[in-house]
Amino acid sequence: MSVPGAVVCLPTYNERENLEPMVRALADKDVRVLVVDDSSPDGTGEIADRLAAELPWVEVLHRPRKEGLGRAYVDGFRHVLAGDAELVLEMDCDFSHDPADVPRLIAAVEAGADLALGSRYVPGGGTANWGLVRRLISRGASIYTRVLLMPIHDSTGGFKCYRRRVLESIDLERIDAAGYVFQIETTYRTLRRGFRVVEVPIRFADRTAGRSKMSRAIVLEAVWKVPRLRLTALTGRL
Repeated sequence: MSVPGAVVCLPTYNERENLEPMVRALADKDVRVLVVDDSSPDGTGEIADRLAAELPWVEVLHRPRKEGLGRAYVDGFRHVLAGDAELVLEMDCDFSHDPADVPRLIAAVEAGADLALGSRYVPGGGTANWGLVRRLISRGASIYTRVLLMPIHDSTGGFKCYRRRVLESIDLERIDAAGYVFQIETTYRTLRRGFRVVEVPIRFADRTAGRSKMSRAIVLEAVWKVPRLRLTALTGRL
């Protein structure tokens, strides 16, 4: 990675239907792409290698096994920070996040934010193709986190654009969250260090190809980890 700018981290596990269309959709967004694949048994890693051989702005980081979303992002961030990118984005590979919104997140950071967070729960944002249970879990998690931790409307959102200095400041190695609570913890650490977080309205659509990675264990991790984060902060150990 030799050209300064923005890098999109795309964690993948069994996303063979989505990876190439997503990478192609990002081609005109003036970003580079780092695919972080957890040794997907469906051949996603091989597709990523083919794309990287064809497209000079695509790179692949292969991880030996599946260890959860949080560890995939930490390894991806570490890899990007070893280069010269000034902006680091994260997004889902399944088109739940619209590639057309990438420039909007980048613009929010260029306008003064340190972290731009794609938000479903601010005016102009929303969700599509979700059942009642999924909506209740997502909205409930954000309310729960807002009450206990921070004034963010969509704390579990995983569509983000960071300034480099934020990721260099929040001590990534101390983050042990495996599932979606990783998004809560990184945003909380960002705020605790005095950085400016801005929520940018997005429309979140449920995936149409592949299988969701949401599980009961991921939900339970968030339930106990949120109060632990607050306690850690209150005791000055965050």
